[in-house]
Amino acid sequence: MPQLVDLLQIYGVLIVFGIVLVEQFGLPIPAFPVLVVAGALSVDDALSWQLCLLAAVLACLVCDLFWFRAGRFYGKRILRLLCKISLSPDSCVNQTEDRFRRFGAKSLLVSKFVPGFNTIAAPLSGAIGTQTRRFLGYSVAGSTLWSGTGILLGILFHDGVQELLGWLETAGGTALSVLATLLLLFIAVKYVERRRQRARSAIPRIEIAELKALIEGGHDPLIIDARSLTAQQLEAAIPGALVFQSCRADQLMATLDRERHIIVYCSCPNDVTAAEVAKQFLANGFHRARPLRGGLDAWNAHGGSDPELAPAPC
Repeated sequence: MPQLVDLLQIYGVLIVFGIVLVEQFGLPIPAFPVLVVAGALSVDDALSWQLCLLAAVLACLVCDLFWFRAGRFYGKRILRLLCKISLSPDSCVNQTEDRFRRFGAKSLLVSKFVPGFNTIAAPLSGAIGTQTRRFLGYSVAGSTLWSGTGILLGILFHDGVQELLGWLETAGGTALSVLATLLLLFIAVKYVERRRQRARSAIPRIEIAELKALIEGGHDPLIIDARSLTAQQLEAAIPGALVFQSCRADQLMATLDRERHIIVYCSCPNDVTAAEVAKQFLANGFHRARPLRGGLDAWNAHGGSDPELAPAPC
């Protein structure tokens, strides 16, 4: 930290721009504390808070435009890639899609304050076809709000930040150990959450070849699309699939034969959503309910085809 302060005093705006840029591209480098330090240094005229704010907003805009274009051209594939490298890949897609579906492009105003949401919001905006002008407006506003908040906190709590920096410089290796311990603790908590999530969804899957055999054998499996509404806009459903979110679960189950094959799919990592929906059916006596391993990706990878099924009405 002392070295960072020295660098900020010497290179100032360039350091703020660079750290914000790499953090916004997804690297685990905390940029917000740097903005707070920059704000505190501006009180003593060591830095210009106006230039730091401009640099931070510009860095955010560069990254947002990159991810927006990537989402526009690559769609769902770029979202899968980002969620695979996330610390919470099992819930990454669904949580983001649900938030975005609720607030639309306006969610960009606060996305940078929400861990995990920040990296996904921009490509998701491009994937669903948000107008570029509208995206840029919300992106600039959200970036200004996020960057300005960090700098303002540094200005308001200037004395406290200076005391903290002094302690970090005095503590030396002790301070580094504390920060490293906190980082490891954060990663451990995320790892435990991921293990628990996988344990909750640990039910037998059906392979795509077995599903195709059921269809060709005339067993009339009911295929259920458990994806979010936003995900349904990005990729076409399996032909004949019943959209689970368009039905009331209790009414749907009351109309179905409990001996029928129920195949649930989604497009999220580890089939988490499909497994959760399948468990609802299993709990209500549908012992042939199973999530499709690999979800919609597995179906499309095997060429798809129209199963010509007539899904049960909701």
